[in-house]
Formats: sequence, structure tokens, C-alpha cells
Amino acid sequence: MTTSITEIETHGVERIPDEDRTARPLDLFRLAFGGANTFATCVLGAFPILFGLSFWQGLAATLLGLVAGALLLAPMALFGPANGTNNAVSSSAHLGVHGRVVGSFLSLLTAIAFFSISVWSSGDALVGGAHRLVDVPESDLTYGLAYALFAGLVLVVCVYGFRFMLLVNKIAVLAASSLFVLGAFAFAGDFDPGYAGTFASTGDPLFWPSFIGAALIVLSNPVSFGAFLGDWSRYIPAGAPRRRVMGAAFLAQIATLLPFLFGLATASIIASKAAKYVDPAAPNYVGGLLAISPGWYFLPLCLIALIGGLSTGTTALYGTGLDFSSVFTRFSRVQATFFIGVLSIAFIFVGRFALNLAQSISTFATLIITCTAPWMIVMALGYVTRRGWYDAEALQVFNRRQRGGRYWFTHGWNWRGMSTWSVSAVVALLFTNLPGQFVGPLGGLAKGADISLPVGLVLATVLYLTLLALFPEPRAVYGPDGPRFVRASDSPVPPITGGGGETVTEPAVAH
Repeated sequence: MTTSITEIETHGVERIPDEDRTARPLDLFRLAFGGANTFATCVLGAFPILFGLSFWQGLAATLLGLVAGALLLAPMALFGPANGTNNAVSSSAHLGVHGRVVGSFLSLLTAIAFFSISVWSSGDALVGGAHRLVDVPESDLTYGLAYALFAGLVLVVCVYGFRFMLLVNKIAVLAASSLFVLGAFAFAGDFDPGYAGTFASTGDPLFWPSFIGAALIVLSNPVSFGAFLGDWSRYIPAGAPRRRVMGAAFLAQIATLLPFLFGLATASIIASKAAKYVDPAAPNYVGGLLAISPGWYFLPLCLIALIGGLSTGTTALYGTGLDFSSVFTRFSRVQATFFIGVLSIAFIFVGRFALNLAQSISTFATLIITCTAPWMIVMALGYVTRRGWYDAEALQVFNRRQRGGRYWFTHGWNWRGMSTWSVSAVVALLFTNLPGQFVGPLGGLAKGADISLPVGLVLATVLYLTLLALFPEPRAVYGPDGPRFVRASDSPVPPITGGGGETVTEPAVAH
């Protein structure tokens, strides 16, 4: 069955029927790349310069963080095709029927944060560019109108759903990429690849903390998509080759080197020509970019803000509404999207005009990523040990307000996965080091470097595999081929009951 892009999507987190799963890995690439091919990514690309690195040092940190993040993210694309639902629902298999709310909560917070950043940066660029092009006043009223218009447009696209989003991102990928390439010509005369930064040598005691911090900020961008990939890949048929699905997710992040390089290069120009715009205490990357741009590039900058921000905003808000509807089942996807969208817009206005929370949102997003990474490790290792096998009916027990099934574990909680996530996330937060924002009790142990993310990733890997080895999961969760690398127990599995009585499960096998 073919769905028109102008027809409002009605599917929530229930398994997408096979006849409606007509998307391709290329579509996943477009959505994931389009959602990051924006000003928000350019701002992240500017951080190596903010941290005092030279252009070449910043490029090395960017490549390290981007490749590591893309490798970590890629497996998260496999759950959608396997189960026909989003990643939060799929996490029931590893955290339990009730434990899956962790994924919904993380994706909800992440989406609101990145949606806010997208609207703020895009609105500021639109007003700033319009001021220079046609002398539109830069006042609270004009900024407010820009935010409202932009956020409302994003909300409309999200309400229409997946097909409409796909159309927007097909346009956004080509248009925004072309405009970024055009920017290379706009700034070629001012760009100096020999920009030296503030460190005389790598022997400076602050160099490595700055280098690692810059790489981790870049890495946080791919990690932020971990809870959302299933929102889009659930429309890919179960029979799609895994390597192509993972490859699409991986290459989508590698392609974001384009906006990252744009941010890195222009930040180095801003740092030497308009240093006040890259003050770490109050960064205004968009203002600095407009200050150094030639007049003829103002309009392309406005288009980047509109196209890229729309793409990022829709990918974030769409996932938010989808997850909210899966936790509070009385809401349809459309109702949940509209409700969360209105709350997010209110948050944007309060943060921008009343509390000035730009720096706090940055900190908030970083802390969310620190907590999301261990959850991704549990999911990825769980997929490997289960050989990609899942019972689609048992995954829907929470959504149908039922009880029992393969993923019921202990009263709906799989304490192995939950313990791994909670312990790893808490320990990682203890190692967080964001000077002037948030420094954990153990944040100073690495001589100023923020090692929270590596600590969380390593600890989650070791702890989860250890718990699976010492306390085997029921054999029923592994399917006909049994577990890989770990043992299984003969613990009984309760039948699915409630919501109309006992349900006979039909296992769904990922190919």
C-alpha cells in the first residue's frame, strides 16, 4: 500500500505492516544526514577552535570523534528493520517490558534539547540575515516571530509524519550541502589553514584535555541519534541486508564532515577577525558568521538556516511524539506530537527571553549524551548475543498494557540491562568535566580532560557481559539458534495475559 506524503501518518509504535515498509537504506541516509547537516552541527564544529586548538589539530579531533561516534551509532539502525518499531520499544528485549521507558525518557529529553537549539540557531540566523539584507530590526518581537514561525512549520511537518519528513530531507540534503560548498568560495579569501590556536605545542599541559574534550563534543553528535534511528529505519523491510542498513547510518554521520568543516574553518576566521563572537562564556557563532560573511552570502546563510534547521527540528520532534505516544497510549502519534511540540515551543520562548538558558541547554545535552551511550552499549551487545532475533509480539506487551512474555523477566524489569545502564551512567556523570558548567566529583582525575563518555562506554561493555555470563537470561529470549558468546538458563517464561486474555506469541526473526 502506497501512502501519500500529504496523508497524515497514523502508525504509532505498533509493528509497521510489511506492505507499508517500503523505505530503503538510502532513505535512512537522507534522514540521518539531513538531520545533522545544519547550523547546529556547524556550532559543534566550532568548539575545537573555542578550546584553543589550531585548525589542523581541530580537524584531527573532529575526524576522531566523528568516526568513533559513527561506529558506535551504526548498530542502532538494525532494530527498526528487525522489529518494525522504534528503538525504545525494541529495548524491551534487553531492559524489560517496563525498563524500555528508559529509552523513551532519554529520547524525549534529547529531542527537546536539540529541537530548541535548532530553532534558536536558525531563528537567529534568519533575523540576522534579514537585518543585513532588508534592514529588519533585531528586536525581541522579530526574534519571537521567527521562532514561532519556524517552530510551527516544524510541527506541521512532524504531524504529517514519515513520508513528509522524507520529502523535506530529500530536498534538504542536496540544498544545504550545495550551500555549504558555496560557503567555501565565500570564505576562501579569509581562511588560513595555518591558524595556530593558543597552544605552542602538544606538550602544553592543557592541550590533551582540550583535544579530548573537542573530540568528545564531536562524538556526541552521532550518539545523539542513537535513540532515534529506529523511528526511521522501522519503515525498511526486515529482509534488507544488515550491512547496507548499518552502512547508511555510518555514512550519514561521516557525511556530516561537511558542516563540521564549515564550522571549524569559519570559527578559525571568526577567532582571528571577530573574537568577541567566540567567547566560550557566551558564544555567538551565528553572529560571528554573519559578521565575517560577504554581503552576497547573507541570503544563502538564511537558506541554510531555514532548510537545515527544518530538517533537524523535524527529526527531533517526530521521535519525541512517537515515544510519548508509546508511553502514554491514550495519545495517538499525532496528538502526542502536537502536545510535545507545544510544550517545546513554550520551553524555547522561556529559555530565550526569560532565563537565557543557551549555555544550560548545551550542558543539558552533553549530560544526556553521557547517559545515552551506556544504553546504546546494552542494545548493541544485546543484539549480538541474541543473533538479531526478537519476538515482535512480546515487544508490544507494554504498549498493549499486558503482562508476561519473553521479555517480562522480573516484574517487567531486566535487572541485568537496567543495572548496567544505571551504574555506567552514574559513574560516567561522576567523571564529567565541563568547566564553568558541571564538574563531577571525579572530574579532575584526568588532569582536566572530560573522560566521562569513554568511562561509561567501557564500564557498560564489561559490566553487561559479566552479568550475562554470571546470571544467564532465559533460553526463550534467544530464539531457535540459542545465544551467542553467553550462556542461557532454563527459567520459565510467563504467558502474555491482559488486554483481552492470553496471547500466543509469533516470533519475528531478523534476517
